[in-house]
Amino acid sequence: MAREATIEIEYIGKELSVNHYLGGGRHGGCYVKPEVVAWKAELGWTVKELALDDWDLPLSITCSGRFKDKRSQPDLSNLSKVVMDAIEDVTNLNDRDFRWHDGTAEYGKPPVLWIKIEESE
Repeated sequence: MAREATIEIEYIGKELSVNHYLGGGRHGGCYVKPEVVAWKAELGWTVKELALDDWDLPLSITCSGRFKDKRSQPDLSNLSKVVMDAIEDVTNLNDRDFRWHDGTAEYGKPPVLWIKIEESE
């Protein structure tokens, strides 16, 4: 039976978008806002406890969320870079072994993301 885990983490806002990723240049391709760096670290430590290095690849990653309203809802695909980078940073896995899927959105408070990770069958 394939393993899976769902992580609930605070959605801190539009800064998580791939549109705020600084590619190349003096930053070498990274998120530089302190709140995003801290968010990635929080997600990374949670993922590290899952020992994904032992899971069968590729991993399926589905991101869903609860947002304040439709206006504050991001394009979930734009979250893929920061989520997959956070996972890659704490595992021995390369994001080429991840398959991203947009999940569902709902509205309410507090804003959160649900990141479901599943191993292949």
